[in-house]
Order: sequence, then C-alpha cells, then structure tokens
Amino acid sequence: MVTTSNPERGPSVRIIGGGLAGSEVAWQLARRGVSVELCEQKPAQRSAAHTSDQLAELVCSNSLRSDRLENAVGLLKAELRLIGSGLLRCADATRVPAGGALAVDRAAFSTAVEALLAGVPTLCFARGQVAQLADDDRPTVVASGPLTDGALAAEIRTLTGSEALFFYDAIAPIVDASTLDLEQLFAASRYGRGDADDYLNLPLDHDAYYRFVQALLDAPKVTPHDFEDRTCFEGCLPIEVMAARGPDVLAFGPLKPVGLIDPRTGRRPFAAVQLRKEDLAGSARNLVGFQTRLTHPAQLAVLRSLPGMQHAQFLRLGSVHRNTYVDAPRALDDGLRLRARPTVWLAGQITGSEGYVEAIAVGALVAISVLAALRGQPFVAPPPTTALGGLYRHLRGPHPGAFAPSNVNWAQLAAYPGGRNRAEQRRLTAERACAEVASWAAQWE
Repeated sequence: MVTTSNPERGPSVRIIGGGLAGSEVAWQLARRGVSVELCEQKPAQRSAAHTSDQLAELVCSNSLRSDRLENAVGLLKAELRLIGSGLLRCADATRVPAGGALAVDRAAFSTAVEALLAGVPTLCFARGQVAQLADDDRPTVVASGPLTDGALAAEIRTLTGSEALFFYDAIAPIVDASTLDLEQLFAASRYGRGDADDYLNLPLDHDAYYRFVQALLDAPKVTPHDFEDRTCFEGCLPIEVMAARGPDVLAFGPLKPVGLIDPRTGRRPFAAVQLRKEDLAGSARNLVGFQTRLTHPAQLAVLRSLPGMQHAQFLRLGSVHRNTYVDAPRALDDGLRLRARPTVWLAGQITGSEGYVEAIAVGALVAISVLAALRGQPFVAPPPTTALGGLYRHLRGPHPGAFAPSNVNWAQLAAYPGGRNRAEQRRLTAERACAEVASWAAQWE
C-alpha cells in the first residue's frame, strides 16, 4: 500500500479530468491505496462535444473496436485486463452485441465507472473547472482530454515551449431504430461473427452507391472559422472527405461489403451501410464510419435519401470538434511528465494517443509512473514486445517525420520472430505480450 496524504494539503495526487484516461489513473492509484482527488468540470461546465454529466463519457462512438487478439487493439484490451483496468472491467460489464468488437451501452458504462470509483475509500471528487495548475509540488495528472482549452490549454502551451498541435475529430450520427424501414435492411455481422442482429445492413447497388457519393460531394459543409486548422485525423475522416478522395474510396472503407451476404439475394451487395447497436435492446443505431461535417439540414437530406431511411429520426447528428494534443516526444520525459514541470503528468488523448482504448491505456501507464515516483523508484516502461509498450514507444519517439496522433497498431511493437504466416506470428506475438505484461505489472502491485 502507498497511502500518502497530508491532512493540511489534502490528497497526495490531483487528477484533472474525469474522462477515460483520468478515471483509469484514479482507479489504478486509488486501488493501491494512494489518496487521490479527481477533478471534473461537469456538470458545471461541458465541452461542445459532451452531452452527459457523467464520468468517462463516450463521445464519438460506443465501440471500443475489435476484441480479437489478432488485432492490435484487441491485444491492448487483453493486456489492460491483465493489469486490472477498472474501465475495461466496466466495459465488459456493459457490453452490447457487436460481432467481434467490444461495444457498450454508453450510459450504463459511465454509470458503472462512477460506481466503481465511488466505492474506493481513498478517492474523493472535486466538481468544477480547473482553470490552471496549482502552484505547489503535489503530483498532478492532466487528463483533461483532447478538447482542453482556455487558460489551462494556454498554460500547457507555455510549458511545452511551442504551440499545441491540433486536428479535427468527427462524430457519427445515431438513428432511432424504430424509424427505419427494416424491410430494406438485413441483420448480419461480417463473416457471421457474433449474433445476426448485432448490425443492421443497408445494401446499396452500383447506382445507389454512386448517387450517394455524389450527394455527399454536393452537400453543404460546415465552414471552419479562419483561425481553425482543417486537418483531420486519418483514422477518423469525415465521410465526405473520404468521398472527395475518389468515387470508390467509401466502397473500400466504411461501406465495404466484405463478409456480408444479403439473405434475400444470396449475394454480396455492391456496398453496405452498417448500423451498430448503441444499446442492448438495439433501439438506437450508430451509422458506422459516418462521422461528418455536413450541415445538419444536409445530413438529414443525404441520409434520408438512403433506402430504408426515408423516415429516419436522428437521436444525434454528426459534428466536428477540434482535438488538442502536445508534441509528446519533445514535451514529455520517459515517465510521461512535462519536461518543464516534472510534477505534472499528461494522460490520455492530449498526449497524442488516439482512441478510447488507447486513452485508457495511457491512463494506466501514467498511474504506474506516478506510483513509481511516490515510491521513490524509477519508472520502468512495459516491454517493447507488448501493445502497451508499443503505444508508449509511439509517445516517446523518435519519429521520422512530425509527431502525429496514432491508434495502437502492430508496427509499434516488436513482432515474434517466427510463425508460418502472419496470423500465426500475431498469435505468438500476442501470447508472448500477455505473459510479459503480466510479469511487468506484478512489480507494481
């Protein structure tokens, strides 16, 4: 146990931000007996992208992506489970069917996270916006997320010695499933994975697909302000940006029909729109890969032009928001602390990790780094042969070009030197990674 708290100054560690990363940092420290104060600005203030007052709100999607070990993010989840991730525990408890992916009921997930943290006696909550870092030496974790702005963002820019980098992240629409014409859709998961109704599929023939692409190109878009950069993260491009890159891009992207057979024709459609469950009952559906910056009237017109969606009612329309991140290899040290202020750690997407699971993972890494500092020990990073280690290496560099946000991927970790084919090599890599992460984590318990 590392119970450390000064009654005169309060909890020993302060965490700014109750999103995925901040909540994971709080859990990993508090469950080890560290006294923690978790500061969250909601409900007093929300960012433009948030709609809930709960902790760990999932904004863009309810999917934590693949849960299969042959996928890098699936391996990252397996490693997080091995090191006792509280948020993965909550995700597993609130999952909704999504084939080979881990998707959750958003509201139930946030409720589970709040209940988990509320049950830890060494953790306390502080509600209200933190405008600046405290002028003391208390270990502080900034996990305020990619939407950090105002005075706190300005202070981080000053401490990092350069202007913060930023890009745009887009949000996909959610439709009321009861307003869909189900006779024009079919239920199926790719390659038969999971239950048949995990996804609804809207098939498009050749002509319907190209009409849809043209409608996207012709539709009015939201114009960024002059001071806003228009760069989008490559892993989450707005659907109209993809369409502008070429008429067939969407057919090989979010509308790819591979692994789908329309039971009414016995054939694979030319293209297919997938609608994933947002809740266990399937009453709300997320249009997979349909993040967009079309104006709201344009979204309604274009999406309702699709077969089966003529009368669709939307629970949420798409939007675009600016994400802020730092040049992590230059701004952070080996413990993911600000070089200019070593009592301050950064965690989550503000570090340049991209994705829900990656935010949780960086939160877990930062918690271990803080724990090591409290114990007076050096921080030892996870082995480079693990997904956690690969993500850490991405944040530390070096990079051949400019640093940019990234999801976890196989190129970030050292592959197992063997295997008859790629599938076997990845299986062996995953098995070795899980064993090494378990051994690495044991030293911090």
